Amino acid sequence: MIYHVVTAANWQNALQTAGSGGLGFYEAESLAKEGFIHTSKATQVAGVLERYYKGQNNLLLLHIDETKLTAPLKYELAPSVNEEFPHIYGRLNLNAVVKVEKL
Repeated sequence: MIYHVVTAANWQNALQTAGSGGLGFYEAESLAKEGFIHTSKATQVAGVLERYYKGQNNLLLLHIDETKLTAPLKYELAPSVNEEFPHIYGRLNLNAVVKVEKL
């Protein structure tokens, strides 16, 4: 399982775009800017929230089954924290999201 933090508004937009069938995709801003979607392992979520989302409201945590991804997943080193993070190189297919948790 891997995890992605998203605003409630961005997630709702992805769901509306998908329509009633639920077959759709989510694209984080980082996909256009950096070529991948940032995700984390369970042990990394707290640090990500502290570093990048401190004081923000209306956040959700997507629980993603990496075996259901249609885009490639690569673990890459983030030198700033000296840890490897999972990166999704493409759009996140919505059917890979198995749980949405309010933060």
